[in-house]
Amino acid sequence: MKTLNKLSAALLIALPFASMATAEASDTQGAPALPAPSRGPSGDCDPYKNFDCLNDFLGTGFWERLTNYYRLEWGQATGPADPKAPASRREDWPPAAQTTPPMPFTEWPYGGTTALGVTRPGSVDSPLMTALGNTAFGDWLSRNNLQLYGWINAGGNVSTSSTKPGGNAPAAYLYTPNTVTLDQAVIYLDRFPDTVQTDHIDWGLRVSAIYGENYRYTTAYGLASYQLLKENNVYGYDFPMMYGEIFIPWIADGLMLRAGRFISIPDIEAQLAPNNYMYTHSMTYTFDNYTNTGLQSTLALNKNWTVQLGVTVGTEAFPTHLSQRFDNPYPNVPGTGPGDIGYNPLYPNATFKKDPGSMPSVSACVRYLSDDGKTDIMPCADAINSGRYGYNNLQWYGFTVYHTFTEHWHISYEAYDLFQNRVPNSLNSDVQTIYANGGSPFSSRFIPFNAPDLAICADAALLTCKASVLTNVAYINYSPDPLNNFSFRPEYYWDKQGQRTGVASRYVNFAIGWQHWFSPQIEVRPEIATYHSLNGPAFNGNSNAGIPPNKSRETILSGDIIFHF
Repeated sequence: MKTLNKLSAALLIALPFASMATAEASDTQGAPALPAPSRGPSGDCDPYKNFDCLNDFLGTGFWERLTNYYRLEWGQATGPADPKAPASRREDWPPAAQTTPPMPFTEWPYGGTTALGVTRPGSVDSPLMTALGNTAFGDWLSRNNLQLYGWINAGGNVSTSSTKPGGNAPAAYLYTPNTVTLDQAVIYLDRFPDTVQTDHIDWGLRVSAIYGENYRYTTAYGLASYQLLKENNVYGYDFPMMYGEIFIPWIADGLMLRAGRFISIPDIEAQLAPNNYMYTHSMTYTFDNYTNTGLQSTLALNKNWTVQLGVTVGTEAFPTHLSQRFDNPYPNVPGTGPGDIGYNPLYPNATFKKDPGSMPSVSACVRYLSDDGKTDIMPCADAINSGRYGYNNLQWYGFTVYHTFTEHWHISYEAYDLFQNRVPNSLNSDVQTIYANGGSPFSSRFIPFNAPDLAICADAALLTCKASVLTNVAYINYSPDPLNNFSFRPEYYWDKQGQRTGVASRYVNFAIGWQHWFSPQIEVRPEIATYHSLNGPAFNGNSNAGIPPNKSRETILSGDIIFHF
């Protein structure tokens, strides 16, 4: 059975390669020829040459329009363009950084806002919205500048690790070796504020839902987190983005206010599959801030300079935890001391906060974009507070840099210093006793699975210590044509006290990936990655099952497919 499972995974990974080879052999645009889609009354209609005949080309029925739109875009790098559509960016704004396909973005990423100066409502190329175009519901959505769309993402891997589940960790987004998984099925309801215009206030929103294995990486403590922390389900659901926006064009070159839950700022990568170069994620992103909940402001001072200021409740925290408390099963008993029953210097009171790291926090960033759009630099401080050890109360100080060298080459680079303060020391006997008796909000009594790790401090006598990470990662990208991109990812990750990965070690990661698009709606991403823990075994274990890692090296061949709708 194990051999069969590995073979199944290998076949899934090999399938994109075989498909790509067929595509390249049969069509110069990188996609095999399909039977001609049904035509409307005009007979020879080509919406890429005459956009006015698009509806004639698509037909009338929902399934007919859906199928014909996929066929229309097959082998193309973009959907057909409406020549009557208003400009998609301000005239004096720097040009778009990249194109999608083959990149996961058109503007250099900066989170916490809909991109300023370059966003029009209803701008997502969606087969579902096209298919709904002839229905009353679709018409209502369009008239209100709402879009309903999403994707299905599945992938598999073959690994030199073998422990199931969890043996690939701290490599992530494929944490179990030699498996095929539904990574994420996602649906969005969007209304983009119009940030190109400057004559009126506009508003927007996003409601997202995700189901799949990847919910494990989007979970915020307090929002359906029982699936991960109480039950350790392989598959689950989450709502990684739920926010509203107000765009005010008259303050400088535009002010955006976003309130709700949103993806943290800034990062090269994101949890949602289409927003990434590669199938796997860097360790830099895996153990990073994921989501924040609160109010984020973004102000375009001019076309080159943008500043951001936000107030949130921390990282992976929910507002309900600001005041929610538990009874402490193991409070400090007056007069006791080290080694005595009831001695709890970590959490001495009769109650403690459900998440001590949930507290008012500040984020601040500055972004510079060059006139030619080729260079972007963004230093940032994300979710800054006292740094008290919490579920994921990460103090993030870092920056991203993007630069285009030529039409075919560009680089994305990220570095940060991340830490938490007063993290309990796993080597300390008092800490071990406190946790064994439930005297911490993160003991197994409250969080049976996937609780935040303790620190491996320099001295066992220390009760707590600061746990920090230094890291940097780059994506070096070569795109030979609009349907293909190759990425090389070198990374150095130093988990000084092991609080992020469970092992105090320096890690080196190298990965090479190929992103191939059959159309703007269908993408495959085969890759190979190798990881090395320089300070001892870190792979092929499972902390939830008490299985210690026994490998210091790991190589993973993997691949996925993203099917948009």
